[in-house]
Amino acid sequence: MLLESIKLENFRQFRNESIDFAQGIDGKNVTIIIGENGTGKTTFAQAFFWCMYGETEFSDKVMLNKVVAADLKPGQEAKVQVTLKLRHGNVSYTLMREQIYKKDYSGKVKGDNTIFDIAIKDVDGNTSYVKKSLCENEVKGILPRELSRYFFFDGERIEKMSKDISTGKKATDFAEAVKGLLGLNAMFAAIQHFNPKSKNGVIGSYESSYDAGSNSKVQEYTQNIENCQAQIAEIDKRLEELDAQIESASARKIEKSEEIKQYAEGEALQGKKEELQRKIDLAQGLKSSVIKAICADFNSNMSSFFSASLIIKAMEFLSDRDFTGKDIPHMHDDTIDYLLEQGVCICGTHLDEGSVPYNKVKGLIDYLPPKSLSTTYGEFRTESKHRAKTLADLRQLVADKLAIISQQDDDIIDLSDELRAIESKLSGGDVRGRVRAINDEIKLCDKIIKECNVERDAKNRAKGGYEESMARADSLRRDLTLLDDKNKKIEIYKAYAERIYQELLQIYTESEAEIRVKLEATINDIFKKIYDGGLSLTIDDKYHISVYANDYDGDVETSTAQSISVIFAFITGIIKMARDNRNASDENAKLLSSEPYPLVMDAPLSAFDKRRIKTVCEALPNTAEQVIIFIKDTDGNLAEEYMGDKIGCRHSFDKKNEFETVLV
Repeated sequence: MLLESIKLENFRQFRNESIDFAQGIDGKNVTIIIGENGTGKTTFAQAFFWCMYGETEFSDKVMLNKVVAADLKPGQEAKVQVTLKLRHGNVSYTLMREQIYKKDYSGKVKGDNTIFDIAIKDVDGNTSYVKKSLCENEVKGILPRELSRYFFFDGERIEKMSKDISTGKKATDFAEAVKGLLGLNAMFAAIQHFNPKSKNGVIGSYESSYDAGSNSKVQEYTQNIENCQAQIAEIDKRLEELDAQIESASARKIEKSEEIKQYAEGEALQGKKEELQRKIDLAQGLKSSVIKAICADFNSNMSSFFSASLIIKAMEFLSDRDFTGKDIPHMHDDTIDYLLEQGVCICGTHLDEGSVPYNKVKGLIDYLPPKSLSTTYGEFRTESKHRAKTLADLRQLVADKLAIISQQDDDIIDLSDELRAIESKLSGGDVRGRVRAINDEIKLCDKIIKECNVERDAKNRAKGGYEESMARADSLRRDLTLLDDKNKKIEIYKAYAERIYQELLQIYTESEAEIRVKLEATINDIFKKIYDGGLSLTIDDKYHISVYANDYDGDVETSTAQSISVIFAFITGIIKMARDNRNASDENAKLLSSEPYPLVMDAPLSAFDKRRIKTVCEALPNTAEQVIIFIKDTDGNLAEEYMGDKIGCRHSFDKKNEFETVLV
């Protein structure tokens, strides 16, 4: 989208004014409109927004020029009209928004609803008109309202966006900007068309089209899957809400933690509180590791612990029994059985059953393997001594570790007492009310984050259960559907759709990651030109932007000028990438299709010093294909000096009175 011209009729203080914008001919792509404060720069800039979206940021919603309104007689009417001509794609658009105002017989001037018309001229010069009911959608296709703030913005909006950046807010908006402006929306829409979570999507329609006539179990499994999907959808919705609450509370905590440091006493107390909390966390961590070590030691010596009492009783029972010398070495009870069976001892004595020799020999069985009591007793005593020593070692280990735990408990109690004293000061009457209120809000943020994390963990566990149940039902249903020709076809079609979905998702993920890497490099290149201070930017997968010093490991607190430089770098970086992508000669080098977009800025340089105004003025015309700047006269002189060879159109405001300004 490149702007060709704009015409204002009775729009606020502009009775009949128009501008033809520089189109980049001979390299001149900058239009500059200079005026003192109060001459109508913001009003003229708002005319773009009113024409395209029917909205402005004026507190007074009456658009009609006050002189025209005053001259109306009862029953008469006058119109406000803004006509915007632009090029988008291969066609030219004429957007015209009109509002009729009437003066009633009580002297009040009231406006009707706006009328919006769009005319389109194609490459052959043929003109057609968009149906009124479709005009808003047509504008959305050119530049969605939610993305317009990146191209139509003023100094105040820049400062607000910079604050969002510095506190980590609005990352979703930045992600949407990248998708919309670098051509990812079409692929994202295709992914949503196949998304299995959507009942109205391709995969969802197949899910609901199985024929249960061949087997009642198919309907049962389908119902189970649908129930699981509904539960998962509810969980996902809640998880998004929880993530938003956590992000909001975290950003608020960061904001309030910085605010509390503005107070000298509050800053000192806050620092001491954080140090005490760190020590408590360290002590609790050490205590936890010692407890785990005790459990590990006990688990490895569990048998010795539980057998100790039994061993003691056994040893007491066997203490008055003597088995010494009763064993016969190298002889087995099979030998005794053999001698008794033969009836003759190895010494030649007859072993008649019931005789004394017979009974003597038979009695030896009790002292021979495998019934050797003395041997078994000896082994039992050895094992008992070993276990007793192990148990003694375990007791000592546990005692030593319990001493450590006791020390950590004492430390935690002492540190907690100190922490409560600090928190009491932060919340008590001896600290100014503002510090107390800020600290209470930080504690509330901590509570919200903790509760949300607990609920999120529970929701994720429940989601895992539903996913497992759904997968099981889907597997069982698949086995049944393959037995029926109609359902088999549905299963095959669904498999194709699922494969397409996965392929699209993979391509989108890879493309989006590639774009994010290039965007970070492009933004850094522009940022370093605008803000020369040894700083760089990083963009994570959620489009949170962090500033860090090149020779320092960690985030850097951004100043207003730094944050505004980030915004400029971000917006111009996206535009530059779109421009480079569009102009790439190698089709393989292009990411995805995108359109050119202008930058329309109201007082964008007011937050910068003279040196950075120069770098901004040099960077903007080289990154955007069209730049339109409404600027106050002091900054305008610098802008003309630094962008002189890029300026193709120049105007200034001449304020006639409080109700009329003309362009010269």
